[in-house]
Amino acid sequence: MLYDKHILSSTEVNVATIAVGNLAVGGTGKTPMTEYLIRLLSSTYQIAVLSRGYGRTTRGFRLADKNDTAATIGDEPMQIHCKFPNVPMAVCADRIKGVTQLQQLYPDLQCIILDDAYQHRRLRCGYYILLTPYSRLYVNDRMLPWGRLRDLPSQSIRANTIVVTKCPPIMQLIDRQVVSDNLQLASYQHLYYSSINYLPLNLSSVPLLVTGIANPMPLLEYVKQQYPSTQLLQYPDHHTFTQKDITQIINAAKQYECVVTTEKDYMRMQQTPLVELLAEKLHVIAIQTDFGSDKEAFDHEILRYVSDNKPNRTKL
Repeated sequence: MLYDKHILSSTEVNVATIAVGNLAVGGTGKTPMTEYLIRLLSSTYQIAVLSRGYGRTTRGFRLADKNDTAATIGDEPMQIHCKFPNVPMAVCADRIKGVTQLQQLYPDLQCIILDDAYQHRRLRCGYYILLTPYSRLYVNDRMLPWGRLRDLPSQSIRANTIVVTKCPPIMQLIDRQVVSDNLQLASYQHLYYSSINYLPLNLSSVPLLVTGIANPMPLLEYVKQQYPSTQLLQYPDHHTFTQKDITQIINAAKQYECVVTTEKDYMRMQQTPLVELLAEKLHVIAIQTDFGSDKEAFDHEILRYVSDNKPNRTKL
């Protein structure tokens, strides 16, 4: 409220900034979206990624390097760092400090992608992407604890673009129209639809699925399409696997030839004996954001923003 009424002020920075966020407590696809933006921008622009680093044991600004783990920078930043080692990945709860430090370390930076920064009002980003899942639009949800919203639905007004994530692979025009009518976007806002593309699993038998993510149901449904008898062993989002958990997983895995987990969970499993104990049984399933027919329009919108807002080096 204080920011909305301009009693507290926000700070802008001299670099293109794209904030990826949501109004719910998780499970909307922020990390796959961040990875999509990295793939889109990194071949043309000098970019970096900044995250809070949820669940890490360290404090302050930290630039990821080869010695980091999920414990030191968080599981999602670690996943991004492993997949894009040539893109600077930093964590800092203070986004203004984080952006400033990145600019000092990389003077030629043209764009910074901020993961989960929609509610960080001290920094005014240049472009906001708000994610909402198809099965639970923020307009149909409620604030915690009755629902999963951590922010007011009215805050969607700050988004430049709203992406409806985890859509069915095939959507009819009437389905899109229903969503659009429900969201009632402002005239300046863009609306796109995306789905999750799971990379193929080639397993020898029915797997045990082990997850510590916010919403494992879409993944479970996908795996069950190929292996209907798949069982789920579910832990909370960002869960740190304890010795009790390790024993539970190993005992459950004795009945299976294959154990499937997510990239994010694998980042945390690497800090435990699980990877070694499960050995060849363990399979990691990767996911990507797929915009389908919206890809060209979405890509053009993002590329245009960065092109128009990257720093003018002649003025530095």
